[in-house]
Amino acid sequence: VLAEQAAGRRDLRLLDCGCGTGVNLPLLRPFGQVYAFDLSAVGLRHAAAPGACLARASVLDIPFRDGAFDMVVSFDVLQSVPDAARAVREMGRVLRPGGTLVLSASALEILRGDHAEIWQEVRRYTPRSLGRLAEGAGLHVIRARFLFATLFPLLLANRLMQRMTRPFRRVAQDGEMDVPPAVVNEALVTALGWEAALARHLPMPVGSSVLVVARKSLA
Repeated sequence: VLAEQAAGRRDLRLLDCGCGTGVNLPLLRPFGQVYAFDLSAVGLRHAAAPGACLARASVLDIPFRDGAFDMVVSFDVLQSVPDAARAVREMGRVLRPGGTLVLSASALEILRGDHAEIWQEVRRYTPRSLGRLAEGAGLHVIRARFLFATLFPLLLANRLMQRMTRPFRRVAQDGEMDVPPAVVNEALVTALGWEAALARHLPMPVGSSVLVVARKSLA
């Protein structure tokens, strides 16, 4: 998606809103100068990346001038923002006319799990509801779809099991996680590769995440 929207350019000004530990910064760097911010000082300490300009800030008050960026991205942030509409308006504000906004967020309330409170989730999205946030910021939605359909049945089964067994077990605390075997990771990577190829021709009916790509009017 990023390469498609960059359209071969390598001189873009890009902003990652809510960059966390900076895992996505290397994906942005090939397309130009990368700026990024996050509210977490802990995350920023791990986010150092060659050529990236980092700041501590909130998505509700982005510390850049109007129209400063060619592309603004925010990955898996909005589900934890109480005033997501304001956050997307801020992203639209710093986007130049004709610029592109790329959003992803957690999908579907039915997939809400035990860690929702720890991760401070306030809502989950559908392509329609996430697209409406972009439209509310005055942007034109050019793509809105589910991602990771391959993971949906696995996550759904996991969430249903969590709900059935919750009265009988301790919910894992912050920082605890189960690491799947390497063979499971490899199988998922293969499955997601097939899904990505299929999604070019057939929209996914469900998924564990939502993607929205929107553009700011030239006017």
